[in-house]
Amino acid sequence: MALDPEIAALLTELGLDGPEPAEPPTAAEMRNATRAFALALATTPPIEVGSVADDRITGVPVRIYRPEGEGAVPTVVYFHGGGFVGGDLDTHDGICRRLCRDLTAVVVSVAYRLAPEFPFPAGFDDCVAVTSHICDHITDYGGGNLAVAGDSAGGNLAAGVALAFRDEGRPLAAQFLAYPGTDLSDKADHRSLTENADGYALTTAEIDRIKRLYLTDLPAAADGAPASPLRADSHEGLPPAVIGCAEFDPLRDEGLAYADALLAADVVVDKHVFPGLVHGFLHLAGKSRAAEAATARLIGEFGELLRA
Repeated sequence: MALDPEIAALLTELGLDGPEPAEPPTAAEMRNATRAFALALATTPPIEVGSVADDRITGVPVRIYRPEGEGAVPTVVYFHGGGFVGGDLDTHDGICRRLCRDLTAVVVSVAYRLAPEFPFPAGFDDCVAVTSHICDHITDYGGGNLAVAGDSAGGNLAAGVALAFRDEGRPLAAQFLAYPGTDLSDKADHRSLTENADGYALTTAEIDRIKRLYLTDLPAAADGAPASPLRADSHEGLPPAVIGCAEFDPLRDEGLAYADALLAADVVVDKHVFPGLVHGFLHLAGKSRAAEAATARLIGEFGELLRA
């Protein structure tokens, strides 16, 4: 299928439809670009929820979204995308507000430490620590089922946390992984890395830079979990998953491969590849009817798993 015309026009408008720049951006420039992209697409006025409050959990900055009403509700710990280098509580505020409203759930957005200042496993350790604290104090954060979610790099972190919780025998009701990076190994040879190398916002060259920045201290860690959830020794016993990938995304095939690995391990999975969409489509729901339909479907399926 062709690229969704509304997204094609938007990529052209934002200058994201061409090849890599001649001079690779610095980490700071990558971070600024991620923030500018997300804030340019932010829903205005913001989606209303019951309350929003910034806090710290185990020393990690978080933003806690609570729905309208009272009584026990599910809790979703959300890890933002941004290539482990960028992204923050503001860039994913709209996504978290929507999850809170549409799921009637408490959503805790985690501002984990970023590379290159804090390479792997610093950010992952933050995500595990926050999720563990919430699990141990669930009555303070909704009181219902606990799940993890994330997009892109955040999808990688969510999958890694689910693996860690499985290994510790701690319960998670579900995991929602939007266009996740699941294979950071230099051995990765997924077809979409070549098919969608450039012209669709995220480029394969950018993915290579991200790997070097994130894994600078422990490059060999990419050959297994949690850095590369696809390369975990076992995927048995993981929580049910909703995994959504985009047709025109260099990460498409590793996300689909992760869904297949879970299915092979008898994990319940709602697996999707959405025609015409690109990496980051959760941010594009307000600009593309196709992105909105995909986002609504994924959130709906995630909600069903949360309450199963």
